Amino acid sequence: MQSRIFNKRTLPRQIMAMGMDVLCAWAALWLAICLRLDLWELPNSNQTGTYLLAPLLAIPIMVKFGLYRAIFRYTGFAAMVTTIQAIAVYGLLFFAYTVFIGNPSHVPRSVGILQPLLFLLLVGGNRAFIRGLFMYSGSHGAPKQGRLLIYGAGETGLQTAAAIHSARQYTFIGYIDDDPAKIGRSINGAEVWSVSALPQVVRDSEVTDVLLAIPSLPREQRNAIIRSLRDLPVHVRSVPNMAELTSGRAQVQQFRELDVDDLLGRNVVPPDAELMARNIRGQIVMVTGAGGSIGSELCRQIVSAGPACVLLVENSEFSLYKIEQELRALAAAQPQSPEVVALLGDVCDLSRMRAIVSSYRPATIYHAAAYKHVPMVEHNPVQGLSNNVFGTLSVARAAIECGVPHFVLISTDKAVRPTNIMGASKRLAELCLQALAASASVDFSALDAIIMGGVVPEGASHGAGSAQGLPQSATSMDGGLQRRTCLSMVRFGNVLGSSGSVVPLFRQQIAQGGPITLTHAEVTRYFMTIPEAAQLVLQAGAMAHGGEVFVLDMGEPVKIMDLARDMIVLSGMTVRDAEHPQGDIALHITGLRPGEKLYEELLIGDNPQPTEHPRIMKAQENFLPWPQLQQQLIALQDCMAANDVAGLVQLLLRLVSGFRSGPVVDNITLQQQGAAHQGRY
Repeated sequence: MQSRIFNKRTLPRQIMAMGMDVLCAWAALWLAICLRLDLWELPNSNQTGTYLLAPLLAIPIMVKFGLYRAIFRYTGFAAMVTTIQAIAVYGLLFFAYTVFIGNPSHVPRSVGILQPLLFLLLVGGNRAFIRGLFMYSGSHGAPKQGRLLIYGAGETGLQTAAAIHSARQYTFIGYIDDDPAKIGRSINGAEVWSVSALPQVVRDSEVTDVLLAIPSLPREQRNAIIRSLRDLPVHVRSVPNMAELTSGRAQVQQFRELDVDDLLGRNVVPPDAELMARNIRGQIVMVTGAGGSIGSELCRQIVSAGPACVLLVENSEFSLYKIEQELRALAAAQPQSPEVVALLGDVCDLSRMRAIVSSYRPATIYHAAAYKHVPMVEHNPVQGLSNNVFGTLSVARAAIECGVPHFVLISTDKAVRPTNIMGASKRLAELCLQALAASASVDFSALDAIIMGGVVPEGASHGAGSAQGLPQSATSMDGGLQRRTCLSMVRFGNVLGSSGSVVPLFRQQIAQGGPITLTHAEVTRYFMTIPEAAQLVLQAGAMAHGGEVFVLDMGEPVKIMDLARDMIVLSGMTVRDAEHPQGDIALHITGLRPGEKLYEELLIGDNPQPTEHPRIMKAQENFLPWPQLQQQLIALQDCMAANDVAGLVQLLLRLVSGFRSGPVVDNITLQQQGAAHQGRY
């Protein structure tokens, strides 16, 4: 007990505090006697016992209640309640002394009531004075980051204001609120203004920052508030949302930039927990591309849904290590602590995929491994096709051979009428799964020559013979492999915060003073947050019966130019253009990159079918039967082996509906053409 109350470092301050309280006890007693007798005179010798008793009684009680462990500069409401409790106990004992034990002729009985009340006022007053002195000395002359206004005078707003006072980084101006009961009044000395008065308050008080302290407000109302702030010269930020506050992942004083989905105006549909966990809870789940933007978030959502084991398949050692460490910590916090297994492997390596799938027997495979950077794949088309098409086939084949119940391909809106190799490769991967899903049995003998680089393993026979160790029941009467795997695809647009997202780039460019770079003034994209996309993928996969192309409803498309302007304005800066040459941040158009589209689409055909989820639709799209598609894939592999980029482009034009290709930009081809050109001179 003593060690918790006193220590060498704080003992001098504690002794000083006790000395102040002794003086307060004596002062309160003297004032009580003088007020009772209406006579201002010094204490006499007959009152000595009472003067000695007051501090001797008060100090031990205050020690017991822990009042000397508190740091005065941070005392708040809770400390004041404890002080009241301690002095209440002291007051009862002191009153009992004056009534039953003390000499009434020298200390009137009413002093037993007056003295504790005055003592409470003096003790509370000196602590408030010291706290105010520390706050003034700490803030006086210190540079401020700005003049801040809090939007929302609720509990979160009050906590935020207290954090601002403690941090002393901002000059706190007051609150904005729409509650008529609060407007025109003051809270802890800070005025509350109406929403309509906001522009005038910003102008008159020279406000530089507005902080949104409304974490529980519905999305639509929150978006309306943000739109109303766009025309004001203030930096708009937010406190963490309610989920982060209640979980302890964030605190109210951790101000952050506006969520991008706030800028986009999307209303997020809460996930169906039962639907999300349908193919996960208590099962073994495998994710390829586990270290990527989507793959890693899928892993997080899966771990939270209660699987027995999560298999992380990734070809980047560093990315795999990072996500493994994160997921192990997340898994340890779960009630059942699912196993996390990190597996290095290339999805194009069929033997490695077979070994993983046959050893662990996952119930569901989420295939997120892909090359997705459009200009990069445009300059390396053979590698892009190999990974995105034949890598998908390798994992899907391993799943079919081992009888994995569910296989879900993560696709992209760039697969719809693509203008680049990346989009065409993803659409071709979809066509492969659609064709496989439509076949009750699959003959993979021709596919061996594709995936195995033209080398058929010794002993491989027609159909399933190349898959050693399979149960005999996996083969059909015609020698093909019976498909028991439910194959489906989920297609969606850009996700915010991914490696290729414009939002982190724009924030970095704004922080550096600009300019913000855009490829074209009319570029328009669909956007979705990574967590929402991952949740919808899990829910879509759980609804699959085989062959579906699920399309996520991503709301209204957003013009990238408008997004850039909003980010500048809501950062408290102005756009520099012809009309405002003195603005803070300029916008610079760099030109479209190879293969880049102005507008993205989500549907190839018309009349998508609804599902049980309002954000998930089913597309109706044509595809080639597997035997015909297989022959085209063999021809494509031949072009890839010869690095015949022109030939593979022609094949993609025939296979992928709506595909439009620009000039050949393959780096190897360009290098070969350059060498040949130089050789002629």
